[in-house]
Amino acid sequence: MSNIRELLEVASRELPDKIALVENEKRYSYRELLQRVNQLANYFNQLDLEDGARIAIYSNKSSEQVIAILSVLSTRYVIVPIVRFLKPNQIEYIIDDASISLIITDRTKIDSVKAINFKGKVITFEPIDDELVSFKEIYKCFNPRYSTTIDENSNAVITYSFGSDGKQKGIIISHKNLMEGAEIVSQYLKLREDDVISGLLSFNLDYGLNQIFCSLYKKATLAVHKFILPSGFFAHLIRDRVTILALMPVYISKMFDENPHKLPIPQQLNGVRVITSSGGNITREMIKKIDRYFKKAEFYSMHGLTEAFRSTYLEPSQIHIRPTSIGKAVPRVEVYIIDENGLECKDFEIGELIHRGAGIYKGYWNSPEETEKRFKNISILSRVIDLTEEELDEIVVQSGDFVYRDREGYIYFVDRKDDMIKTNGYRVSPKEIETVIERNFKDIDRCAVFSIPNEEIEEEIVLVYSAKSKIPKNRIVFELKKYLATYMIPTTIIYKKELPLKASHEEVVDKKTLRDEVLGI
Repeated sequence: MSNIRELLEVASRELPDKIALVENEKRYSYRELLQRVNQLANYFNQLDLEDGARIAIYSNKSSEQVIAILSVLSTRYVIVPIVRFLKPNQIEYIIDDASISLIITDRTKIDSVKAINFKGKVITFEPIDDELVSFKEIYKCFNPRYSTTIDENSNAVITYSFGSDGKQKGIIISHKNLMEGAEIVSQYLKLREDDVISGLLSFNLDYGLNQIFCSLYKKATLAVHKFILPSGFFAHLIRDRVTILALMPVYISKMFDENPHKLPIPQQLNGVRVITSSGGNITREMIKKIDRYFKKAEFYSMHGLTEAFRSTYLEPSQIHIRPTSIGKAVPRVEVYIIDENGLECKDFEIGELIHRGAGIYKGYWNSPEETEKRFKNISILSRVIDLTEEELDEIVVQSGDFVYRDREGYIYFVDRKDDMIKTNGYRVSPKEIETVIERNFKDIDRCAVFSIPNEEIEEEIVLVYSAKSKIPKNRIVFELKKYLATYMIPTTIIYKKELPLKASHEEVVDKKTLRDEVLGI
């Protein structure tokens, strides 16, 4: 099988009555799911859009959103998921950049769509007004039978995220990429047909989308849930009998952010057998809480790239031994660490991570410069491995991640190449400074470390932090000197009541805005 559409067809043929998709009281068998997907695909095709036309899905999470995703993946068109928290100007940017032909939306987002004066076609999950076609009407009118062939190398999804420069960039994901992600994750997580996979994550990025595709790959069940309160989240795990739970660190913090007396007893969560986390740092305190409440679950920490689905994972046996490691390469992937001269780094020597093998995406949409920066010919590894003539056309990802490897081969993330600071002849990781602050200053809410030009020392380290009240600079410097070398101590320290975020839905501080403020730009 070479695409997600084929997975759905096989599951429907072999297990037609098995429940494929759950959302609260809604239940869809594999047969019913395929029929609805087919009806929508037939509708999309009669619109006569050009091959490769981009269709945006802009909605709250729901079972209808999953059906919409699978329907577009059954056509010659391309999905562009739009994060529901984006502001109108950010949505307009994506619509213009991707040349969106059609928007699929719901009742909660229709006013936002109308506000941006979109000129293309709009359809909705539920009936809203007479001018708009809804899924309900399509189900009544279109044939539930449908057949198609899909080129595995054709574009399937374009996901947008914010780059280090604060601008949104789209990454192109092929049908083959989606299949590789499902195969690889299903393999190392040892997923089974009887699993119930939680659809907690956003379906706007590859980590969340992968939950849908892994469910189809193993003919398992996907249980959709939108996190609002911890009580509702735990009710979802118990009610839907979830066995596989994919998280981001922010959810681990949120799920325990409630009166302990309202949390379930650990025995109620014994059905969860696998927990995964990606997209941020896992702390020892998070691991302790997972251990306490999910006593039978194996915990996998994972590391992915913008340009490739998944590079490394840390197996559960190592999470207590080396909790800060990002692990080793996933199946079908090779990971190399090279220095500025293209030589392989020794143990504990910091270098750039190079991803070779499965899961490499196709490039950046409308951005050949960014694509050229990250997607490199394999010749950049010529001083590390012997290459055959057949391999010389291969593409690898130059990740921009600075990492190092210990003597046992486990890899540790240091920082992004774009963020590294060069000062007084040393390379300094902003992330390392930020981590020290987060661990030792409980009264600091958020912090951001970056650099500004300084002719005498190359770059000057700046710390900007938010807190309820200003903290004396001397106290901050004194405390930091306990944990950091002198050359790593920020020379400029600024207090702000709040720090700007890259987007309202992200927990990532917008360092570019802060740097511009410091420089008076």
